[in-house]
Amino acid sequence: MTKELVFVHGRAQEKKDSAALKREWIEAWRAGLAKTGKDIPISESDIRFPYYGDTLYALAAGTDSAPEVIIRGTAPAAELPFEQSVIEEVQRVAGITDEQVEAVLAPEVRERGPLNWEWVHGILKAIDRHLPGASGTSIALATKDVYHYLRNPGVRDTIEQGVRAALGDRPTVVVSHSLGTIVAFNLLRRDGREREWEVPLFVTLGSPLAVTAIRAGVSPIGHPACVGRWFNAMDEGDVVALYPLDRAHFNVNPEVENKLDVKNHTPNRHGISGYLSDPVVAARIFDAVVS
Repeated sequence: MTKELVFVHGRAQEKKDSAALKREWIEAWRAGLAKTGKDIPISESDIRFPYYGDTLYALAAGTDSAPEVIIRGTAPAAELPFEQSVIEEVQRVAGITDEQVEAVLAPEVRERGPLNWEWVHGILKAIDRHLPGASGTSIALATKDVYHYLRNPGVRDTIEQGVRAALGDRPTVVVSHSLGTIVAFNLLRRDGREREWEVPLFVTLGSPLAVTAIRAGVSPIGHPACVGRWFNAMDEGDVVALYPLDRAHFNVNPEVENKLDVKNHTPNRHGISGYLSDPVVAARIFDAVVS
């Protein structure tokens, strides 16, 4: 029996047309399949695209100046340590040195320490300067949205309501990206058994689930009982994903299968089109839908 397919998008999708976004995902998947001589095997009506972009933006009081929010310390007190933890982890893993951070800061704000927002802002500026294609602002905004999803029940429940409704009674392949991997993981792990969902394949693309503060936020971690196989793909230059979902960083049983050699062609190496157009990623989704 042909299965349904659910796409769960990430952040920065506010004020966009949901039908156009769904087509963007489908066309990227089609481009990846074309590299293997295949085409999309199901009707577009069997592909569901729960859209929460405007909801997230409104509920989280979205802003295009997250670094300025960080440097002023105007976010809720509990949010700031979370953001600092994630951004400093990106600095370490990406190889941004303290000297590179100091070089973009005035001498009087070069001392790092707890809740030193000028230092965190310097990390974001150093990322812009030293990591081609990476965006400090994008990392800060992504971190802010993840925080609101994990810690704000109003944001979490509203987003999950729409995604939950897309998971019907038929076997469903779930493909998620960025923040969407956190949303999908939480739902499948927490509600999958009770709702008797059947997910033969769970795909996570550009996932930040293994980042320390985020992993703690979704703990206890585990392989969702309703999921047959879990396939994770990332570009090693994707600083949002940061780590593979392997034994060292996201230890679940059965183990997640990781593909780490995606060549994501998008400017920040994180965009969904650069993942779905990968022929291996595209073929894995295809095989799960038709098998």
